[in-house]
Amino acid sequence: MTMSTKLARCLSRTESRFETVRRPGRPGTPADATAMPAPSIPADRLARTVLLEDDKGYLAAVIPASHRLKLAELREQTGRKLAYAHADGVREVFRDCDQHALPPVGMAYGTLTWIDDSLLAHDDVYFEAGDREALVHMNVDDFSQLMTDARRGHFAHRVM
Repeated sequence: MTMSTKLARCLSRTESRFETVRRPGRPGTPADATAMPAPSIPADRLARTVLLEDDKGYLAAVIPASHRLKLAELREQTGRKLAYAHADGVREVFRDCDQHALPPVGMAYGTLTWIDDSLLAHDDVYFEAGDREALVHMNVDDFSQLMTDARRGHFAHRVM
């Protein structure tokens, strides 16, 4: 498992407490012997990062995996005419990540970040480490500290 370089630097710089876990259903390899196997992870505790863009640049929206982004609500809260970023934009911003495993720390990538407050309603949070193999697990207080520079709002709704 390989954590993205920028995420690793961000976690180190902020002195974040975390553990790395293997994605459920992914076979372990000798290279990931330090990672604990992940338990079944509730989707409302798994952060999903969605990259958006407009003429002002990129914005990373972080929501629970159990939720759907309500783009109109985020547009209203930000005052921006956001749209989903194209794959080229995702590769441009998150250069050291798999495009399907974006970490929530858009700030580490020079991108304004918004986090849906429903993600902070639990004791702990899991999020992508930048590859398709690993997740980062943190308690919610440490995650909130890591995301200090992110703006907060309510722009995601549970998928039924």
